[in-house]
Amino acid sequence: MDQLRSRHLTTLHLDVGFNAMVNIGAMAQGRRRIAPILGGRFEGERLRGAVQPGGADWVVNRPDGVMAIDVRITLATHDDVAIYCTYQGLFRAEAEAMARFNRGERLQEAEYSLRTVARFESGAASYAWLNDILAIGVGRQTVNGPVYDIFEIQ
Repeated sequence: MDQLRSRHLTTLHLDVGFNAMVNIGAMAQGRRRIAPILGGRFEGERLRGAVQPGGADWVVNRPDGVMAIDVRITLATHDDVAIYCTYQGLFRAEAEAMARFNRGERLQEAEYSLRTVARFESGAASYAWLNDILAIGVGRQTVNGPVYDIFEIQ
């Protein structure tokens, strides 16, 4: 039986416009908000560059207290190649910690779990290998936005 192996792909730092979040409101699946991505950077041996402004996180705070994440961003590599990145995931915490987080408080890393599944798309031959990988992100919150260590699943 094959074992699941991983290799560090990049560390993604996002700058989120928390003050510019759009509140869509309550729906059956939860409260929808849209958080604009203002920029950021990503750093890794095989993948590095800048996050372009214009992406967003289409967040749903579900009735069970879990925050579902749906991010779409454009990356610009150090050698000027555009890459589309999308990831979905879950931010989980105990009810009391999630209530504090929803009030804008920053949680300690031990109080929450932030995990994502990422996909990449590129038309450039030099980055075509990204089109066929699955990646898992392990995230943490900062004042400016999340930071994810992203691992290619092999």
